[in-house]
Amino acid sequence: MCLAIPGRIESADPVARLAVADVLGVRRVVSIDLLVDDPPVAGDWVLIHVGFVLNKMSEEDAAEQLRVLEILGESDDPASGDDGLGSGVPREGAP
Repeated sequence: MCLAIPGRIESADPVARLAVADVLGVRRVVSIDLLVDDPPVAGDWVLIHVGFVLNKMSEEDAAEQLRVLEILGESDDPASGDDGLGSGVPREGAP
């Protein structure tokens, strides 16, 4: 199943329209093309689908969505690459 999943922006380049987001402990390069009027900045929580940031979201909403994904078993292996989020770059020290 292909789901949108919350991630926290670690860095963003509005000129290249790319950002690095932490998704369940895995760094992912994501496109911020869809948010050109209000690009995310480091620390923002966003909703990501197939490598594109769809919108910004509150930390509370992100936590709730991550909790639901955990219940559904969708948060087991974010680095596997089969979640439709784009390529994952494991964070230093991440298993």
